Amino acid sequence: MRRSRITAYVTSLLLATGTALTGATSAQASQLAAPTGYVALGDSYSSGVGSGSYIGSSGDCKRSTKAYPYLWAAAHSPSSFNFTACSGARTGDVLASQLTPLGSATGLVSISVGGNDAGFADVMTTCVLQSDSACVSRINTAKAYVDSTLPGQLDKVYDAITSRAPAAHVVVLGYPRFYKLGQTCLGLSETKRAAINGASDHLNNALAKRAADHGFTFGDVRKPFTGHELCSGSSWLHSLNLLNVGESYHPTAAGQSGGYLPVFTGAA
Repeated sequence: MRRSRITAYVTSLLLATGTALTGATSAQASQLAAPTGYVALGDSYSSGVGSGSYIGSSGDCKRSTKAYPYLWAAAHSPSSFNFTACSGARTGDVLASQLTPLGSATGLVSISVGGNDAGFADVMTTCVLQSDSACVSRINTAKAYVDSTLPGQLDKVYDAITSRAPAAHVVVLGYPRFYKLGQTCLGLSETKRAAINGASDHLNNALAKRAADHGFTFGDVRKPFTGHELCSGSSWLHSLNLLNVGESYHPTAAGQSGGYLPVFTGAA
């Protein structure tokens, strides 16, 4: 083989090898750039109301360093962490003000929302201040809303999450049952407590169905909260707090770390 042909052969071989190496490097870079950012959306059960240690810059949203999203991010060091959950948020609030951080780099999303849409605060106010029959009637109204209207509102939120963060794994967190039944307990009657627990189950069932229909994972916190409800003697929930009404019926720091965090970690 002439020298010129040998030179051309070697040159072509080197170019081919370089192309292969470049392709491998690009593939590795693509893997390294996989979506790993975490965005925490939702209402007060995700922002951490009731757990204290609120982040000053979060204002009335009351995002806590003891809330499950913050604890998970501290333990797993995602490539980015955006915490937009906010106290009092409804589905419309999530759509209007919480979705900005979502994008192609988002690999994980958590969200709890729906309780405020169904009138959680008004239900508890009615049940605390009024009769058993008034409490049950208000709960039935909330359950009818969960059946008729809430699914469509959740669809809007879930569709928006998928559209903005198509590679994200989405975990929908539910709500605990509030009361341990069959116990001597000051405050609400057994009738009211049973009706409130039933409303929580009704809402959780609706959330689980919508999550499944969108290909999301539902994180059911009722099991870890069992034995830690109000009236249990070892509650992970605040009862009515007249000094800080906003924290009433919300998880304590122990409820976030012992109830919500392990469920989210297992689902993430």
